[in-house]
Amino acid sequence: MPIHNRIAEYHDDLTATRRDIHANPELGFKEHRTSALVAEQLESWGIEVHRGLAGTGVVGVLRGRGSESRAIGIRADMDALPMQEEGDVPHRSTVDGRMHACGHDGHTTILLGAARYLAETRNFDGTVNFIFQPAEEGGGGGRVMVEDGLFEKFPCEAVWGLHNAPDLPAGTIAAAPGPIMAAADGCKITIEARGSHAAMPHYSIDPIAIAVQLYTAMQTIVSRNVDPLKSAVVSVTTFHAGSAHNVIPETAELSATIRTFDPEVRELIRKRISELCAGMEAMHGASVRAEYTYGYPPTVNHEAQTRIALDIARDVAGEAMTRDDVPPVMGSEDFSYMLEARPGAFLWLGSGRTDSDPGLHHPRYDFNDEVLTLGASYWARLVESALPRAG
Repeated sequence: MPIHNRIAEYHDDLTATRRDIHANPELGFKEHRTSALVAEQLESWGIEVHRGLAGTGVVGVLRGRGSESRAIGIRADMDALPMQEEGDVPHRSTVDGRMHACGHDGHTTILLGAARYLAETRNFDGTVNFIFQPAEEGGGGGRVMVEDGLFEKFPCEAVWGLHNAPDLPAGTIAAAPGPIMAAADGCKITIEARGSHAAMPHYSIDPIAIAVQLYTAMQTIVSRNVDPLKSAVVSVTTFHAGSAHNVIPETAELSATIRTFDPEVRELIRKRISELCAGMEAMHGASVRAEYTYGYPPTVNHEAQTRIALDIARDVAGEAMTRDDVPPVMGSEDFSYMLEARPGAFLWLGSGRTDSDPGLHHPRYDFNDEVLTLGASYWARLVESALPRAG
C-alpha cells in the first residue's frame, strides 16, 4: 500500500506547514510558537490536546472506533539548532542564529499529517497519543517528558519515532533491532599546575605538557582497553591554555565527547579517564580534575516493535525501499529515554541527497518536502495495524 490518496491531497498543506515552522525556528524548551501551531491544528481536527508537559510539549489524544483499551504513542521532535542559516530558500530562517538544520520541522509536520488523516477516518480501535516533544538537541526533552509523567498520564504499550536520513534514498524506511544510536557522554578535564616565564620552564609545572600527554593517553583507551568487537569513540574536541607566547600558563582545559553502545564499555571509559587523570596528577604534581557527565543513553530498538515497523515499511514503501540491515550510528537521540520506559522502535526515513548536498546540522540543510506524505502515510498505517478494528 503506497501513500494514502487522501494524505497525498494534503501535500500542499503539509509543505506550507513545514516551511512555516522552518522559517520560524525555536530552540529547546522555547518552542512556544511551534507548540501553539501544533495544538491549533490538532484541535481543529477534533483531537484532544494537552499542553505543558516538559514546558512546551504537546500531546494529542485520539480514540478510534470501538471499545479497545490499548494505546500506543508516536513521537516527533520540534526544536531547532543554534545555527545561522546560510541557504537561500524562500522559507529560510527569519531568526538570526537559529535554524532547522536537523529536519525536526519535517518530523513535526509528518506527524501532523498522520493525525489529520486518522482524525478523519478513525479506522482503528484503541487510542493513539501524538507526542510532540521539545528540546531534543541537547536539552533532553524526552527525559523531561518521561519524568513529567508522560506514560502515566498517557499510557502507551509501545512507542515509535523517526528521523529523516539524507544519506538514504528518498522514500527509504530503515530500522534494525538492538542499538541503533549511541550514548553521548561528555568530559571536561581541568589541569591546575604552576606557571612561569617560558624561558625558565624549570620553574614551572607545565599544564600544556600534561594536557598533551593526557590527550595521547586518552586515544589509547579504545584501541587498548575496549574489546575490538565492540564500538566506542573518544574524541577530544577542545584544548584551551595560555594567552601569551612567552608565558607557561597556570592552567589548561580539555573537553571530550564519548560515544558507546554497551553499558560496560561506557563505564570502562569513564573509569579509565579518571585513572589517567590520577596518574598524570601523581606523575607531575599538578591537580588534574575530570568532570564526567552522562548524556543521552543509547537508543536501543526492541525486537518485536522493530519487526512490526519493518513489516509496515514493506507495505507502505515496498520491499526494495525497506532496509533491515542499517548499522548503528554514533550520533545520539533522546528518544532513548522513551525506549527505556516503554517498548518501541526508532526508524530512519530516507530523504535523499547527492554527495554535494548538505547533510544534517549543515547551515544550508533543508528538509525534503517530497517525503512528507510518505512519512504521514507510514504513521497512519502503523496506527491502523497496531490497533486494528475487529472484523
